[in-house]
Amino acid sequence: MQVPQARTSDGFELQIATNHLGPFALTILLMPHITDRVVTVSSETRKRGHIDPGDLSGENRPYDAFQAYCDTKLANLLFSFELQRRLAHAGSSVRSMAAHPGLSKTNLARHATGLKGLGPKILGSFAQDADHGALPTLYAATTELPGGSYAGPDGPGERRGYPTLVQASKDASDEQLARRLWDTSSRLTGTGPTLPFAP
Repeated sequence: MQVPQARTSDGFELQIATNHLGPFALTILLMPHITDRVVTVSSETRKRGHIDPGDLSGENRPYDAFQAYCDTKLANLLFSFELQRRLAHAGSSVRSMAAHPGLSKTNLARHATGLKGLGPKILGSFAQDADHGALPTLYAATTELPGGSYAGPDGPGERRGYPTLVQASKDASDEQLARRLWDTSSRLTGTGPTLPFAP
C-alpha cells in the first residue's frame, strides 16, 4: 500500500502487479482446481480508484502512490465481478465474491504519510483491530452467499464493525470496463482471454 514508485522485473508498476495482476494470474491458473469459491480482497479506497486498461502501470501520468493503491483496489472489484459473470456464463457452480476489511490496524499502511495517506498514527486512532478487519473476508469465504456478493463492515462508512453485504460503487459495477481490464490483464500475464476450464 502506497509504496515508493518501483517496477517488477516484468516492468509493471509494483502495486498493480502485486495487488491485481499477480492475483489475477494465480486465480486463472488455479481455476481447474477450485470447487467452491474465489474471494478477492478489495478496500474502501476503491471508491477513489480510476482504471485505464490501456495504462495499468501509469506510464502516462505522474506517479501518486496513494492513487496507484486505490486503482488496484478498484481493479480487484472489477475482476471479482467479471469472474462471476464468466463463471455463470460457463455454467460453473464456482462463485466469485469480494470483501473489504474497513479500516484496520495492521502494518499495511507503514509507507503511508500525511493525512492524504492516513498515516499509521492517524489510522490507529480510529481503526478497528486486525481480528475484526479479517471478519468480512472470513464471512465471504465461509458463509453461503450468492456469487457476486461483496462483504464489508456494517458500521458507519463501512470503516468498522461486523461483516455484512455492502454495495459496490458505480465504477466497480461497470461491465464494459471490467471486460477491458480482464482482456488487458490476460494479455499482460499470458493467462489467456477465457477461463481455462470446462463448465
